[in-house]
Amino acid sequence: MTTQFPGGPAYATGVGGFPAARPRRLRTTPAMRRMVAEHRLHPAQLILPVFVRDGIGEPVPVSSMPGVVQHTRETLKKAAHEAVRAGVGGFMIYGVPKEEDKDAVGSAGTDPDGILQVALRDVRAEVGDDIVIMSDLCLDETTDHGHCGVLDAEGRVDNDATLERYAEMACVQAEAGAHVLGPSGMMDGQIGFVRRALDEAGHRDVSLFAYTAKYASAFYGPFREAVGSSLKGDRKTYQQDPANAREALRELSLDAAEGADMVMVKPGLPYLDVLRDFAERAEVPVGVYQISGEYAMVEAAAQNGWIDRDRAIMETLTSFKRAGANLILTYWATEAAGRL
Repeated sequence: MTTQFPGGPAYATGVGGFPAARPRRLRTTPAMRRMVAEHRLHPAQLILPVFVRDGIGEPVPVSSMPGVVQHTRETLKKAAHEAVRAGVGGFMIYGVPKEEDKDAVGSAGTDPDGILQVALRDVRAEVGDDIVIMSDLCLDETTDHGHCGVLDAEGRVDNDATLERYAEMACVQAEAGAHVLGPSGMMDGQIGFVRRALDEAGHRDVSLFAYTAKYASAFYGPFREAVGSSLKGDRKTYQQDPANAREALRELSLDAAEGADMVMVKPGLPYLDVLRDFAERAEVPVGVYQISGEYAMVEAAAQNGWIDRDRAIMETLTSFKRAGANLILTYWATEAAGRL
């Protein structure tokens, strides 16, 4: 059947076709678009990553991440209160020790008086259970070589020796007040090893947010400035190859079997396909980390007037939700929660 429009061409129409079907009817007003939106962000789904640096009296701006700072202990507590007021769900803390406190085995990471443990106690005392307090469980910030584990005699990351350090670190962080630990080193067996250590120490209620698919990405550069990384070489022998997706599903199966309470894909935008795969298969909440390079690209483009910053932020966050994320780590968490 064809339909002739006055002054226009003839259109072939079938059942349910144009001109009867006009999807634009559901886009006519902001209220209409809001009502029929398929995916919605909520502040409680957002997690704010923050950096706290030992030995500074004022916050130190991270030059490659406009708007992000290395906090003092006092400004970290203020940031926690702001996140709580905005309704942010989680607060992920990364500690930045003094250079002289770094060593080959990351001793600052297991020192009860190390900056991360002190910061955890500060924040827990300040906001209690009003927000989920999370801590990074890794050695890269505290080692003088910058790797996520201890090295063997040939300079390679020793997987099993590193697990022993993670177990000790996990117990210290749990004792300092963390609700959730984020094992991010991509060591084989890390979730099961840490879970056993926590349970044996009586920390059965502390959750593990596994960095299940953490890729060896080019987008980590600004983060390394933020944590004062001492990295020599690269992390390609333990982080995932960006070419591999099926391998991520193997990591998901292993982490689930070892007792992960939540799983994560990192980075975010370049790995939306992996995020979708996780969302379809995982039986626990699935998170995604919008990392420093993703943040920096949007901020830099916005500063040059090339994109609409606010719209770009919300569009990227919505893309994670559409791909299936239950939780989103983003440096815009407090800001975005305020808009939501």
